[in-house]
Amino acid sequence: MRATILNCTLKKSPEPSNTQELADAVAAGLRDLGAAVRTIRLADHAIPPGVVSDLGDGDEWPWIRREVLRSQILIFASPTWLGRPSSLAQRALERMHAMLIETREDGKPVAYDRVAGVVATGNEDGAHHVVSEISGALVDLGYTIPGQSWACWNPGSEPGPFYRDTEQGHRYAYRVAGKMAGNLYAVACALWDRPFPLEFSRDAG
Repeated sequence: MRATILNCTLKKSPEPSNTQELADAVAAGLRDLGAAVRTIRLADHAIPPGVVSDLGDGDEWPWIRREVLRSQILIFASPTWLGRPSSLAQRALERMHAMLIETREDGKPVAYDRVAGVVATGNEDGAHHVVSEISGALVDLGYTIPGQSWACWNPGSEPGPFYRDTEQGHRYAYRVAGKMAGNLYAVACALWDRPFPLEFSRDAG
């Protein structure tokens, strides 16, 4: 079982990332279950705007896309800015738009039989909105979103300390991250054993 985490922080490496720290808690839970996990920090790579899978020279999205499609589990990790996902999260979703018409050799959409979840951090209200926006887009692409496949941390409806600067709410965040990892892994295993049929049939009677 493979999992890819797309860290959509606006900070380039090696700058510490609050979003990375919460995503790492989910990654630890997945590794405990036996999954191989890779995190890609999108700010470190050249991802031009567009809605196709390959924009040619200098575009690093094609290899990121390959990593995503090598994985049974995809996690979007995004900070909350002005109550919305980061611009890099939106950029990645726009590039994934091409998956709406891309199919595998068996004719299935490329995102089918894969699960996804969302990690959201922020210092203002809106983390649940970020989860909803990203999850909705991933469902459109064909991903399966298990129940409680999100983890978020947000200190309230006004600016406050960053995730790395306080222990407020960390115990709850870690507990939810563990549940998220378990739910993603369980549903990914179920789809591995019994994938979606290419076509559904219905008895005439």
